[in-house]
Amino acid sequence: MATKLYRSRALASLRQGRVAEARAFSTSIPQLVGYPVGQPKDAQNVRSAARQEAPSPLTAPVVNPADKYATKSDNLHKYGAWVMGCLPKYVQQFSVWKDELTIYIPPSGVIPVMSFLKYNTSAEFTQVSTVTAVDYPTRDQRFEIIYNLLSVRYNSRIRVKTYADEVSPVPSITGLFDGANWYEREAYDLFGIFFVGHPDLRRIMTDYGFEGHPLRKDFPLTGYTEIRFDEEKKRIVTEP
Repeated sequence: MATKLYRSRALASLRQGRVAEARAFSTSIPQLVGYPVGQPKDAQNVRSAARQEAPSPLTAPVVNPADKYATKSDNLHKYGAWVMGCLPKYVQQFSVWKDELTIYIPPSGVIPVMSFLKYNTSAEFTQVSTVTAVDYPTRDQRFEIIYNLLSVRYNSRIRVKTYADEVSPVPSITGLFDGANWYEREAYDLFGIFFVGHPDLRRIMTDYGFEGHPLRKDFPLTGYTEIRFDEEKKRIVTEP
C-alpha cells in the first residue's frame, strides 16, 4: 500500500514538473522569435474588416468574334488568294469563315489541286482527315464533295469542295492519299458518287445487295425493301 502511495506521489510531482517546463518554454518562444504573443486590444477583427468585392464568376468579358479571328482571317484571305493565283485554271473561288479556309474547284481540278496542296513546300497538306459529301437535290450538280486536309508541318487545315451528279464521276485521290480509300467507298455507298480510278469501289457500310443510297435526300425512310430474319429459312431475307 505504501509503495503504491509513493508511486502516485512521484507521478504527481513529475507531472507538475513537466507542466512547469512546458509553461516556461511557451513563454520563452515569443522572445526568441521576436514578436509579441496575442494582438493589441485596439486591433481590428479580420472578419469585420472591409473586403474588396471579387468579380462574379458568371460575368465574362464581351468578345467580338470578328475581332477574335481578325488576324487569322486576314492571313487566310492572303493564303487563299495565293492558292487561287497559283492555280487560276482550277480554283474558282475561296471563302473564309472565322479560322476556316475553303476553296472551290471543278471535278477536273481535283488531282492538280490536291497534288499542289500536298507537294508544294508552302502547303504540305500531307494528310486527308475526311472525305464526305452533302446532297442538295435542287441543284444541277446535286452532290457537293468535301475534302478536309491537314498540314502537320504548318499546323493548319484547308477544305476543298467540288461537285458532281448521279452520272458524272469524280477523280479518286487514292493515288495521292491512301487514307482516302475507305472515305470514298463510304461516299459511294451512302450517296452513290462514283470515283474514277478507285482500286476497290464497293459498298462499305450497308449490307450486301442493298438497294439505293441512304443519305440521299430522296431516299425513303423505310427503304426500298424490308430486311428481316426468317425463322423458317433461318436466314435474312429481303421483301418489297
